[in-house]
Amino acid sequence: MQVGVALPTMARDYTRRTTITWAQGIDVGPFSSVSCGERLSFHNQEMLVTAAAAAALTERVRVFLNVAVGPLHSAGLLAKQVATLDVLCDGRVTLGLGVGGREADYRTAGSSFDGRHRRLDDLVAELRRLWSGHAPFDGADSVGPVPVQHGGPELLAAAMGPKALARAARWADGVTGFSIDADAAGIAAAADAARTAWTRAERDRPPRLVTGCFAVLGTHDDRGVLQAFTYDYLAIFGDHFARAVADAATVHGAAGLERVLDDADAAGVDEFVVVPGTVDPACLTAIVEVVGARGPAA
Repeated sequence: MQVGVALPTMARDYTRRTTITWAQGIDVGPFSSVSCGERLSFHNQEMLVTAAAAAALTERVRVFLNVAVGPLHSAGLLAKQVATLDVLCDGRVTLGLGVGGREADYRTAGSSFDGRHRRLDDLVAELRRLWSGHAPFDGADSVGPVPVQHGGPELLAAAMGPKALARAARWADGVTGFSIDADAAGIAAAADAARTAWTRAERDRPPRLVTGCFAVLGTHDDRGVLQAFTYDYLAIFGDHFARAVADAATVHGAAGLERVLDDADAAGVDEFVVVPGTVDPACLTAIVEVVGARGPAA
């Protein structure tokens, strides 16, 4: 199983130096990808700009957009941005797409929250069409640049429920999930559900399976830092929910990370993305130690 690490863009006190330190450290570490996610109504840096910086700072790891909220974007602009990123990093882009669950982001973008699943399906079809060189409309030039990856990058769906997975199985190369509670049974069940959806869709290949969780290690108070970060990230869903999840956060310290990596590996996950809850470089150093001790990815 491969292990990727997200830039800690969702943590407080993220700066230019954070991008440089973490992106370069991830690239030379025992990792498969560097990633960042998308929120608009929050303190984080913008996803595509940050990913472009990471692309310029790295040479080896994949640059994973995990996850773009598809219906917030126009197909033509997103196609051009992602193709540009693919050229910038010489074909290392993976694009995760989902509908998100925060209506505030849609309001911030001036986009309707309604019909978002259908709009995502339509977006994917148009992205693939544009990346294949078709013009956006009759008489227009094609939307360049041409992606390094023929036909565009790998597409992963942030789909969880049966209906969303059934839709994703029609267009995605795999699934990118997330385990808030880092529960072994939940990780295994999500992997099985994705495989079942791909089988029912009669896909030639099984889905690429990616999941991840929040984690803090290497700091002076791993549990406390993780709980504060988790609460901050989930506060938009209400105090009671955010506090309950934060209090139950378990991936703090080396032992916690080792456990969830073992659980994901046993579930047949292809890549696990560690999402740090702190900008402290000591956290990255500790993640390197844990993952490096596991040996080369299978």
